[in-house]
Amino acid sequence: MIQFERIHHVQLCIPIDAEDQAREFYGTILGLQEIERPLSLQDRPGMWFKMGNIELHIGLEESSLSKRHPAFEVKDIEFTRAYCISKGIKVKDEIPIPGQTRFSIWDPFENRIELLERWK
Repeated sequence: MIQFERIHHVQLCIPIDAEDQAREFYGTILGLQEIERPLSLQDRPGMWFKMGNIELHIGLEESSLSKRHPAFEVKDIEFTRAYCISKGIKVKDEIPIPGQTRFSIWDPFENRIELLERWK
C-alpha cells in the first residue's frame, strides 16, 4: 500500500491578471508569507505562499481544464509509481523541482492528484 506522509500543498486558481488582488488577499489580508518558487517554475504565472507547514500554490488559468489539485507527500515514490501503474492508473511525470521527485495521477472523475517524495 502507499504510505502517505502529509498533505504537501493545495493548488488554487485565479483569473488571468488577478495576481495583485490575490497577493492583497492571501498576503496582506490573510497574512501568509509569499515564498519563492523553484527556478524551473518561475517562468509560469502565479505565486506560492507558506501556510503553517504546508504550501498554498496560486495558479492562473483561463481554460476549463483546471490546475487545481492537492499534493500528497508519500514514502517510497518509486514503489508508489509502480503500484499506481500496476492498478492501471495513468501516471504523468511533472516538471522537475529540486529536492523532490513527483508525478501526477487522476482519479476516475478526472481530479488530478500530485504525489511526491522529498529527498532527505
